[in-house]
Amino acid sequence: MTDTRPGTSIDPTLPLRAKAGDRQAFAQLVDVMYPRSLRFALHMVGNREDAEEAVQDTFVRVYHNLGRFRDDARFEPWLFRILANRCRSLMEKRRRHAVVIQYGEVPERGGPPAAETERDWTEEVYRILATLPVEQKEAFLLRHVEDMAYEDIAAVTGVGLSALRMRVKRACDVLRARLSEVIRDE
Repeated sequence: MTDTRPGTSIDPTLPLRAKAGDRQAFAQLVDVMYPRSLRFALHMVGNREDAEEAVQDTFVRVYHNLGRFRDDARFEPWLFRILANRCRSLMEKRRRHAVVIQYGEVPERGGPPAAETERDWTEEVYRILATLPVEQKEAFLLRHVEDMAYEDIAAVTGVGLSALRMRVKRACDVLRARLSEVIRDE
């Protein structure tokens, strides 16, 4: 089995075999990439239902567009570019929907619940990330959660390296400042 931790690569023959029509290879791609894809989508959209929809739609799009995948390209940036676009589309759809309909209950939050015995900063980080502009949040998640190289993030986003570094820096600055405020207020 291929290692799917952030920063690791998939077997480079899998996308090529899938492109050639090997359905088993495509199924393996889905198995290998689904956990990372779902984690990224969950952080981007903030709830499991939308994240799963984005990931499933992404894999359908990947399957139908494998013929457009370049043999010399890396699969992960190509997949994450499609996934990031699906997440952005879902977020915009949800934003438009929220303008029309007022919900009476608090929406489901992404991320694990806080541990009772010690301070869990994960929830606070998710809360702060949710307030960032989508471009900063996306760049931050790809860099610091998915552990992608800036060159791969550029392939995902279509944004230049200096702009990406600035987006990640700004996201980190906001996180640092807001977490410092939380610590001071305790």
